[in-house]
Amino acid sequence: MFKNVWVYAVVGGWPESLTVLEDALTAMPFVPGTASQDKTVGWMPARGQSHGVMAESVNGQWMLRFMVETRQVPASIIQRRVEEACEQIEATSGRKPGKKEKRDLKEDIKAALLPQAFPRQQSTWVWLDPTTHRLVLDTTSAARADDILTALVKLLDGFVAEPLNTATSPTTAMATWLAEQAAPAGFAIGQECELKSADESQAVVRYARHPLLTDEVQAHLAQGKQPTRLALQWDDRVNFVLTDSLQLKKLAFEDSVLDQAKAQGQHADDFDGSVLMATAELGPLIGDLIDALDGLAPFGMAPAKPDTAPPAPAAAPNTGMPGASVTPTVTRSDRGVTTRTLQSNPNDDSPPF
Repeated sequence: MFKNVWVYAVVGGWPESLTVLEDALTAMPFVPGTASQDKTVGWMPARGQSHGVMAESVNGQWMLRFMVETRQVPASIIQRRVEEACEQIEATSGRKPGKKEKRDLKEDIKAALLPQAFPRQQSTWVWLDPTTHRLVLDTTSAARADDILTALVKLLDGFVAEPLNTATSPTTAMATWLAEQAAPAGFAIGQECELKSADESQAVVRYARHPLLTDEVQAHLAQGKQPTRLALQWDDRVNFVLTDSLQLKKLAFEDSVLDQAKAQGQHADDFDGSVLMATAELGPLIGDLIDALDGLAPFGMAPAKPDTAPPAPAAAPNTGMPGASVTPTVTRSDRGVTTRTLQSNPNDDSPPF
């Protein structure tokens, strides 16, 4: 159900009841857009059934489903049509169109081509936890999160949600864990990481399916590079990648969790079972992660900024674990950003944990 997690704290306007929430959401149902609309948003029944309720409660957890439909004309096609129109105007009138005329041409051409574009629909799971007053979105897209939050603000009186702000920034914590080569209690470091330099070089080093508790990683930390992504495992139950903005990506449940769910009669296409498993695992995970980041900072304060990464002992880079076949690859250098990706075995498609 959840592939990503972006957590918000609801600091105002929490719905008084599931009924109040349902009544609010029904005021903004999803309706497919017309051929001339480039974007349409709204709420759909959580179970995906026609005429079902928008807000479902499973074991006291509230689940919603937000739908976005978009029509998009490739920018290259619009640009080519604009250039052709400008050439036609210049050939017939002897003058070159100005900026405003080009802008109007672009809008007219886009409007003419839009009905030919295929609509694309994407739904997003939205979880409201009445116990912690947290809002959990199954997305890491800022645009999608903004659509959902804007809709909730319009529909719920006084609704205010803020991204979680921890006392220790994820970047600082991840740097400490890598430097000390130890994750906090309940967590284990995986095999995926991204390190970025804060200086003018903006160098980026990415590790995929590669051991991270190595002298090479220590050397990058000592040079001032800071982690922006780090693969972690929680309680031998959930794998994920933590980002510097406190998002959880690439969520994957361990087989033991899935087997336990099956033993309890839950199936992949079972809405109630999926919600029960996801919320039962992710709720404690989020709580433990907040504890690992030294708790929440007071609301209203500026988001925690990463401190300088703790110094790591300088050492000559090595390949890490004995016997690992490491293939360093410089992918490209654009706009002054140098990216280097390393992975142990290019043929190994195992997850980064």
